[in-house]
Amino acid sequence: MRQVGSAFWPRLRALQVYGANTGVGKTIFSSILCRAFQKRFPKIHYIKPVSTGPQDEADDQHLSTLSQNVKAKCLYQFSEPVSPHIAVRSSPEPVTDDGVLAALHAELSSYATGENGTVIVETAGGVLSPSPSGSSQADLYRPLRLPVFLVGDHQLGGIATTISAWESLYIRGYDVKSVALFSDDHYGNYSYLKDYFAERDVHAFSLPPPPERNADALQDAHAMRQYYEQGSGLPEVRHFAETFIQMHDKRIANLKAMPAEADKAIWHPFMQHRERSKDTIVAMDSAYGDYFQTYSTQREKQPSNKPETAVLKPAFDGSASWWTQGLGHGNPQLALTAAHAAGRYGHVMFAGAVHEPALTLAQTLIHEMGNPKLSKVFYTDNGSTGMEVAVKMALRASTVRNSWSADDEVLILGFKNSYHGDTIGTMDCSEPSIYNKKVEWYSGRGHWLDFPQVKMRKGQWVVEAPEELEQAHEGFGKSRTFGSLDDVFDFENRQQDAAFYKEYCSGIIASLKGEGKKLGALIMEPIILGAGGMMLADPLFQRCLVQAVHSTGAASTGGTDWQGMPVIFDEVFTGLYRLGRFSAASFLDVHPDIVVNAKLLTGGLLPLCTTTASESIFEAFLSDDKSDALLHGHSYTAHAVGCAVANQSLDTMMKMEENGEWTAFQKSWSEPGPAAKLPSQRKVGAWSMWSNAFIKAISQRSNVDYVFALGSVLAISLKDPAGASYASTAATGLRDKLFTGSPGEDWVIHSRVLGNVLYLMAAMTTKKETLEVIEERVFTALE
Repeated sequence: MRQVGSAFWPRLRALQVYGANTGVGKTIFSSILCRAFQKRFPKIHYIKPVSTGPQDEADDQHLSTLSQNVKAKCLYQFSEPVSPHIAVRSSPEPVTDDGVLAALHAELSSYATGENGTVIVETAGGVLSPSPSGSSQADLYRPLRLPVFLVGDHQLGGIATTISAWESLYIRGYDVKSVALFSDDHYGNYSYLKDYFAERDVHAFSLPPPPERNADALQDAHAMRQYYEQGSGLPEVRHFAETFIQMHDKRIANLKAMPAEADKAIWHPFMQHRERSKDTIVAMDSAYGDYFQTYSTQREKQPSNKPETAVLKPAFDGSASWWTQGLGHGNPQLALTAAHAAGRYGHVMFAGAVHEPALTLAQTLIHEMGNPKLSKVFYTDNGSTGMEVAVKMALRASTVRNSWSADDEVLILGFKNSYHGDTIGTMDCSEPSIYNKKVEWYSGRGHWLDFPQVKMRKGQWVVEAPEELEQAHEGFGKSRTFGSLDDVFDFENRQQDAAFYKEYCSGIIASLKGEGKKLGALIMEPIILGAGGMMLADPLFQRCLVQAVHSTGAASTGGTDWQGMPVIFDEVFTGLYRLGRFSAASFLDVHPDIVVNAKLLTGGLLPLCTTTASESIFEAFLSDDKSDALLHGHSYTAHAVGCAVANQSLDTMMKMEENGEWTAFQKSWSEPGPAAKLPSQRKVGAWSMWSNAFIKAISQRSNVDYVFALGSVLAISLKDPAGASYASTAATGLRDKLFTGSPGEDWVIHSRVLGNVLYLMAAMTTKKETLEVIEERVFTALE
């Protein structure tokens, strides 16, 4: 698979010409620019990716006929003079966006021979005109992120169409280098647009219109050649050509300088900086879809078998940008939604107020989680603060109901290797680890349970029990084996395990209470413990622990009240389809009292977090005394832009689920039911975007301890003779190998490690074909 990324080479300078509308003179300006650049670099190319209409009227023919020494080419020519999405109907084969992009990128790459040169890529119609597939051509060409020369509209109404065209490009992340249009004294578009764009730091200029068309073809051609020659020599055109060349070189210089400058000015998170240098910092020029566009000094030192190596290399976003990426980088729908909300609201005060995006989001979460307990949504800015709010909610509710005093020590019940954020409050809710063992304010007020883990080892799914659990029941044994991942989640057929788990968990709680310990809340990451080490907990054990908590105390009122102690589910990582379902709690078939969501909430675009609680938790803060309220908030609480984007993100993913867009992934994980014959009757339970066959294959590698996959998440635990821990460096070699790649490779994989565990993650929009190639790369790298 040839991954298409930014078309950016040191000596080949590519420029894309867009038009504010049809009939604004894109080809005329392209011809003038070709001649202007020719005066600097004789090697000039012109590409028309898609063209409609008779061959003898095609734009590439015009360039070839009227411009000397310009190599002009059209990649897809349709004879019918209509929009490409209609003209393509006569094509014997479908023309996809991926096909057009691959063909264009391959053509551009063939020009990158190491010689100085320029290539003009001219689009068809207006900025948002349809491509052959029907998508907007501004979206079609966005992965290339070519610098843009926008031809404005000099005709009546052209001011509005030109500004609209520029905004459409700008909001999609294009760099519009200049705006040019024909001068017209009657409408005066240029004089207005010049000032408008000057305020936005965009250079604008005008050219006199071309001569009227001559009925005599030879005389007409002669007149146009003269016009092109004169136009290419005008000061405005020469200035643009020179400025564009300088900006190209400056862009390269800035990218190459960024790692060293960042080393001086940036304090990076989650990193020991003695391990960091200008050679390890990755400069990211942009991102689109599943890929970053990256520059690395390490890769620059690699030998290459190509005449000229691209400055940027696509890197698959293997960590989904710390679990946040859901709908692809540069998603135009999310960008438009954000812009609309910013234009409508900006940021508005939320205390004692409400706006539509926040209300809609709260109602959607309450409804879609399918948890009858949940009724109130509290907004914060990120997962750490959302979890801190959740702990405050739970401890307050427990304190009020049990009449504890401020002097009582109240403990949290949680899991070993847990991690719930970096605030002081959430650090207290995690087992002491490398994150907090040296932090002076960490008090560790909790009791941490070890738990059985689900692993695939040597092609076999196992549930592996920790030593303390094994010793508690001689008949349980060290591990259980299962025929499939679905079998692990089949609670009905695991009654014996469930009985032991309940007995064990109830015993732990009873023992702690017998010692006089006050337990204020159960807190857990359902299914997968993320930043603490990427561990897949036995879902049955987590389910039984919640049931044991609920059976240790009576509710004060009704079936939706909390029992025993409030149960907090940290779904910051695992919620909202990351594991294949809207709610991670649904895997356990239990109802927590508080649920925290972030990460995928906004599809990877903006920070936002929600803490959703039950009515009884909410009522614990009701009083005539303001000091009893939940006095927690942020200046940007429930910011309208984030809430609007979250609504769009959730709506998109819910429609993806409804439309069966993950069916292709689910098939390799589906197990036939007893009477199943047809695909539509197959049972789909636990599944992953990473193929079942791939998981089994890599689990057989000699250097792999175990592996698991669920939803979009893949975790590979490598063997480390020194022991598995967060401090392990066993996985760094694999991470570096995936990112460095082999000489000549078109793209690489950017990933994260947690000690001896390397994990990879897809966006919910990642294509099956993309992951198949990622799997091949990973499989080879594990050799």
